[in-house]
Amino acid sequence: MRALQYSSYGGLDRLELREDVREPERERGRVLVRVQRAALNPKDVLVRKGKFRILSGRSFPKFTGLDFAGQVVFDATGEFGVGDRVFGALDEWTFGRGTLAEIVSVRPREVARLPDEVDMDQGAAIALCGLTALQAFRDNARVSPGAAVLIHGASGGLGTAAIQVAKLLRARAIASASSSRNLDLCASLGATETFDYEKDDFLSTRRQPYDCIFDAFGTLTLARVRSALSANGIFVSAIPTPLRVMKSAIARFVSMRERLVIVKPNRDDLDRLGRWLASGELRAVIDSRFPLARSRDAFAVLESKRARGKIVIEMA
Repeated sequence: MRALQYSSYGGLDRLELREDVREPERERGRVLVRVQRAALNPKDVLVRKGKFRILSGRSFPKFTGLDFAGQVVFDATGEFGVGDRVFGALDEWTFGRGTLAEIVSVRPREVARLPDEVDMDQGAAIALCGLTALQAFRDNARVSPGAAVLIHGASGGLGTAAIQVAKLLRARAIASASSSRNLDLCASLGATETFDYEKDDFLSTRRQPYDCIFDAFGTLTLARVRSALSANGIFVSAIPTPLRVMKSAIARFVSMRERLVIVKPNRDDLDRLGRWLASGELRAVIDSRFPLARSRDAFAVLESKRARGKIVIEMA
């Protein structure tokens, strides 16, 4: 099968589209999906560059890709039929990527049925960022109805999903992005206030404090945002660093105002995202689409940090 791999840590030049990669084994407790669409995430880049090599290891070649939508070709669990339309995301913390390939092996909790009225692009593009936003707000920050939630980096794939998820949880979404075009996009998705982070001091100009500051861009710190938080406000980052991973482990035992959202795919949350997509209450904003053969070009757009929404890879 065709699959995108790399044989050493580094830049875009390490990525290779290989034509003769062995298909995943048909194992007990696994589901095999023929991937129709995949989507890119900044964490794919961090891992490929070796930022987490202590965890991701030194065995090569490595696969890439976490999000997917496609059709079931084998199911050892009995929960799906061959040909069923599905979508989902791999557990990023197992460092077992592989959705930029024609067939991917997934755990049952990483996959759910894709409603008939939802296309493959939407399924692949919403999976991981939808899970991230939902778990960040519900589980990490525990936002309540009416809570003021600042989303920094709100025009990217994660940010555009986070605006809508915050709104669906009945919080007030406030967006920080660059350029009037991106701010208009954020407002169209439900942001009640918008700030241009290149021009506005979005942490001090707003009179009311934030109940949650969600950093989808990875450029904020607790020290910088602390004064803008309410008394019980929480700062949540979506971008892992070794220090944040350590703090996240400590936060299980000690009350802390900083959280790293560690996404755990599960069927219930994927089903919830599917229902929101089917009802039109949630949509993935798609910046661009590339065929698998142009994956390097797609990653170049992602690494420019100028994408508006998600970048989708067309496998079929």
